[in-house]
Amino acid sequence: MALPGFAQDASGKAELTPTGTLRIGLIQAPSAGLIFVGRTSDGKPYGVTADLSADLAKKVGLSFAITLFPNSGAAAAALQAETIDVSFMPVDAARKQVLDFGPGYYDLESTYLVTGASGIVDVAQVDRSDLRVVAIDGTTTIRASARTLKQTQPVAVPSVAEAIERMRTGTADAFALSRDTLQPIVAQVPGSRIVTGGFQQTQVAVVVPKGRPAALALVTAWLAEAKRSGIVRGIFDAHGFSGDAVAP
Repeated sequence: MALPGFAQDASGKAELTPTGTLRIGLIQAPSAGLIFVGRTSDGKPYGVTADLSADLAKKVGLSFAITLFPNSGAAAAALQAETIDVSFMPVDAARKQVLDFGPGYYDLESTYLVTGASGIVDVAQVDRSDLRVVAIDGTTTIRASARTLKQTQPVAVPSVAEAIERMRTGTADAFALSRDTLQPIVAQVPGSRIVTGGFQQTQVAVVVPKGRPAALALVTAWLAEAKRSGIVRGIFDAHGFSGDAVAP
């Protein structure tokens, strides 16, 4: 059922859903994580952000529709074009110029998955001129990787699935992504490992198109309450992330 405080916020709901339906953009990957969603055999998205989306729609008393994107850059572009109303993605300075972020729900660290043949164990060792690094196009991770690498640069690929395929086939040596998302990928790339250390720390947050202050206030209040009440903690636990902390 809708909570009165959220459901009665007429200006917030009007700004959040100009079409009358809450249009949510989520990011798809082969395995669900704290940012990415997977898909069931019948195509239904599942994962942490899918459950957060359902809770948001329930609390504000709105019907919702989910659009899946191959990467957060594509979801960010859809928010800018206002073809979706809300999403969840990592924060960085470039995105804050064009989108409005609410509170974070998870503290993210970006790092690298490397092949066994590379011999690399530490994040600093990735910065080699002969190393082929891939990262997802349009993301905070590829921007941070490009800033921190001096001897090589990441090559953009459109999706997690494409990056995994390059690692499997030996056409990439390192894959830049969030640590939590890389963990289930290790088993999909025989001999691979996640390096120690990281090159980016940021938050994954709820985000709306720029220039919708009432909508931003509404999603900010919703997520703050979902964290305070333990809903976010319960969603993490339900998806196997009991060892990961909810952002304060």
